[in-house]
Amino acid sequence: MRLANKLVVVTAAASGMGRAGVELFLKEGARVAAIDINADALAGLKADMQALGHEVATIQADLSRPEAMRGSINEAADRLGGVDVLWAHAGIPGPGGVENLDLAAYDQAIALNITSATLAAGEVIGHMRKRGGGSLVFTSSVSGLVGSMFSPVYSAAKFAVVGLTKSLAQRFAADGVRVNVVCPGLADTPMKLGFTGRSGIAAEAAANQERMLAAVPMGRLCKAEEVAHAVLWLASDDASFVTGVALPVDGGFTAR
Repeated sequence: MRLANKLVVVTAAASGMGRAGVELFLKEGARVAAIDINADALAGLKADMQALGHEVATIQADLSRPEAMRGSINEAADRLGGVDVLWAHAGIPGPGGVENLDLAAYDQAIALNITSATLAAGEVIGHMRKRGGGSLVFTSSVSGLVGSMFSPVYSAAKFAVVGLTKSLAQRFAADGVRVNVVCPGLADTPMKLGFTGRSGIAAEAAANQERMLAAVPMGRLCKAEEVAHAVLWLASDDASFVTGVALPVDGGFTAR
């Protein structure tokens, strides 16, 4: 098992990619703490994992609030007995344009997409140093590698996550901490409609999805499990000499 006895924390863990990661990491031998804002979804996650014979520590927190972000990492470390791996996965699509920008929506998008990631890194590094090293994995997006004309705020924040990754990979290398980032393409998760369906019109959402998929050589949506497996590899000792990497999981979208 690739994460045997590892202490793993996942943010935005109760649905989609995060949930897929929790289940995969447990199967690979990790002890896992799952952080999410949705208490009901966390309860469902806990029950489902118990049905599979696994225990997961669940922590409800609004990661757009700095003290909640910091506190949840420290609570997770306390409950697990430390942290070896953090998958900082929290994020939201944010506003679809900059014209007549809703500053409250903008601030929330920045808070969840980049501020929460930065705070999580700053909080977890002390716990990883105590363990003699670790693996920190962020979630960006293909929109953090190539600009998105439809999601400029999200794209800007996700470019920042890639830059944060490359900076911290150098800063934390002496501590034995590797820092990498996954960059998924459009994925078949609950967040998908946040990108394709901002208008609320189903026909427009379907048309937007088809337009996006037309640019993907493999011609389909990304699966949550495919992203989880990429994170598993980056988190594991199989990637022991890999740091500062932005790994697309995008069906060839960024190969154009």
